[in-house]
Amino acid sequence: MAAAKNTELKVKSILVTQPKPETDKSPYADLAKKHSLKIDFREFIHVEGVASQDFRQQRVNINDYNAIILTSRNAVDHFFRMCTEMRVTVPDSLKYFCISESTAFYLQKYVQYRKRKIFHGKATINDLIEIIRKHKDDKFLYPCTDVHKEDIPEILDKFKINYTKAILYRTVCSDLSDLAEVYYDIIVFFSPSGITSLFKNFPKFKQNKTRIAAFGPATAKAVEEAGLRLDIHAPKQGTPSMTMAIEEYVKKANKK
Repeated sequence: MAAAKNTELKVKSILVTQPKPETDKSPYADLAKKHSLKIDFREFIHVEGVASQDFRQQRVNINDYNAIILTSRNAVDHFFRMCTEMRVTVPDSLKYFCISESTAFYLQKYVQYRKRKIFHGKATINDLIEIIRKHKDDKFLYPCTDVHKEDIPEILDKFKINYTKAILYRTVCSDLSDLAEVYYDIIVFFSPSGITSLFKNFPKFKQNKTRIAAFGPATAKAVEEAGLRLDIHAPKQGTPSMTMAIEEYVKKANKK
């Protein structure tokens, strides 16, 4: 991908490095309509399941655990996928500790929700840990990707929770070769892995007049460490969401 060649600073096109929303009713759709913008979506990274033979090398016996910590739909999907591939019967007595209510509800895809012991936090490990601590005698399995934040293991270690990490899926860079000659005024990133994917696909990428937007401090740091200019950053006071931060920028850039 090359940087935008236009010499105008106005914003006409945006690439969001996430999956396209499932419905047309989204903040991005509203943003596009309100400011006559072309907004495209493309995942710069995706997850691939770890093969069962590779999982066996981790020497993790799923039946040794009576509780599981689930932080995303990916974790749910790949846990049950691995159980199927390894012919492990998930016991009805297994306790599920989910990072959020939406993740907990997603379990209905695999289990009878009302007949299972399912607990959930509000959105972060900080509120979920209070629930986990009430079951401190349990043995927890923590399914995750090979590239994961250390905040969850750190807080589990802090409270001496008996847990084991199980790498069930990997974060890999998507093939973006079809975007080589496509230009956008703004590219929006949500993780350091997105920046890694950008340069893996386009080692000679030059930012020039392309604006870079980043969500979260880790992503912002990755942008700067890659030698890129950070033009739009969220969350911050007044613009807690990415779309709000983009709109604030667009209003100023397109004012002329």
